[in-house]
Amino acid sequence: MKKLMIYGATGYTGSMIVRHALESSLQIIIAGRDREKLAAMSSVLDVPFRAFRLDNPDTIDGGLADIDAVLNCAGPFLHTARPLMEAAIRQKVHYLDVAAEMDSYLLAEILDEAASSAGVMLLPGCGGSVAMLGCLAAHAVTQVNKPTSISLALHITGTMSRGSAVSAAENLSTQCLIRRNGQLSETEASELQDFDFGNGRQACFPVTLPDLITVWKATGIPDIKTFVHVSGEGFPQGNLADLPDGPTVQEHEASRYQAVAEVLNADGETQHMLLDTVNGYSFTALAAAEAGRRVLAGECRPGFQTPAALFGKHFAETIADTRITLSDAQR
Repeated sequence: MKKLMIYGATGYTGSMIVRHALESSLQIIIAGRDREKLAAMSSVLDVPFRAFRLDNPDTIDGGLADIDAVLNCAGPFLHTARPLMEAAIRQKVHYLDVAAEMDSYLLAEILDEAASSAGVMLLPGCGGSVAMLGCLAAHAVTQVNKPTSISLALHITGTMSRGSAVSAAENLSTQCLIRRNGQLSETEASELQDFDFGNGRQACFPVTLPDLITVWKATGIPDIKTFVHVSGEGFPQGNLADLPDGPTVQEHEASRYQAVAEVLNADGETQHMLLDTVNGYSFTALAAAEAGRRVLAGECRPGFQTPAALFGKHFAETIADTRITLSDAQR
């Protein structure tokens, strides 16, 4: 059987992905930096493990020996994406991750040609908001003749995991980007826009999301803006190291995510579509495990790919009870 390595397996999201991968009967190897934690997980789950750091190319190459794909769950990804992507290309191993940070996607663009030449796929964002918003955008653009712009808004609810909070803190930036005429450019972060997630319009603030890269790559739409509305506790305060590993099962069940896509064409026609799904952590873990299963089964293409383009616009709807429908504004 083909083998999937899950790097960062003992983390909050990584351990959820491991569980779902085993439920799908995948042949997995758990990996990461902490040998003690990996050994304990290996003993409980009866799966092999490999402990290695990412500061030496030869060590990483040895760690990736005899596997078919590596799924990177170890954030912050600005530290882990480059060494694992480059090693994956050298070892001819497909690369997946669950990053919500721009670094993985900018790097995948840079390494696209090298990966294609090696027959290796780079699939950052195989779970999480990139898979959600990519599929939502793909649905919306098929309903509009010659789309010229798209705005995407994500409603984030509930609490953050410790790992997500650390990654977000290390990636904080005052720069807010949009895509204009096919190019990434800076814009004012203070220009709020209202979106309806199903319960009336709510103010959303502009943020730099990876969908500025992935939706453009998948659809070719030249003008893209991304927004977020946060409800619940928002970004945690105080010492992030003191946070619990992540939300409880009860918190997951009480915190569903929504997203909106508004697509405009040259005639001024607009298509509004709404996505409703489970909590972001639950979606990420399920989608990443399913992406890993599909890649091992042969669903892959060399070079930088996006989940919606690779697996199709219905991919998100195969995860839990995710639904993509016309929004109230369109009915």
